[in-house]
Amino acid sequence: MSTERIGILGGRFDPIHLGHLATAEAARRELALDRVLLLPSGPSPHRAAPARVADAYRLEMARLTAAATAPWLEIEEAEIASPEPSYTSVTLTRLAETGYRPSQLFFIVGADAFAEIATWHDYPAVFDRAHFVVVSRPGHPVEALRRRLPTLATRMRVATPVHAPALAIHLLDAETPAVSSTSIRARLQAAEPVDDMVPTPVATYISTHGLYGATDGE
Repeated sequence: MSTERIGILGGRFDPIHLGHLATAEAARRELALDRVLLLPSGPSPHRAAPARVADAYRLEMARLTAAATAPWLEIEEAEIASPEPSYTSVTLTRLAETGYRPSQLFFIVGADAFAEIATWHDYPAVFDRAHFVVVSRPGHPVEALRRRLPTLATRMRVATPVHAPALAIHLLDAETPAVSSTSIRARLQAAEPVDDMVPTPVATYISTHGLYGATDGE
């Protein structure tokens, strides 16, 4: 049986950006992960509005990012390929059914999103399906979560590459760029460049296909 440590970074990726990459790299480095799977989400139960572009575009931008970044970054299509709402608990269960033990799986999430963990499907049982790696985001330090989520404080520990089979919530304070998909879309609507916010292949793809109101690169 494989002993790999697998990170999973989910998101709408509408579009994927350098903040996502920095989060994945920080988690890979600090938790000694062998691979990180980019997991584009399907229909989201937490968002009333659909994604701004078609699933095929979001998936291709994630693929381009993985191909251009590093061999440890891969795509997982389990959620975007399903018409059912995307629930982290269900996805982690499906991964376990493919042969991974919960102790091998590390679900990566930003501190801002994790602050709302009590609203997630199958909470708190979702913590029995994988480790959680919570990465700071600008304006959202991880240490604040101990006060905001006191019932989870005993599960929290500072992220370390030391192997810990007992499932835990790993807090990782890392510098990640203050970039969001919303701000990228706003720039594109204003016909402003986004080369400093997204991977180069993604910027080219957005321009070529005129996504988010971008001017065709031709």
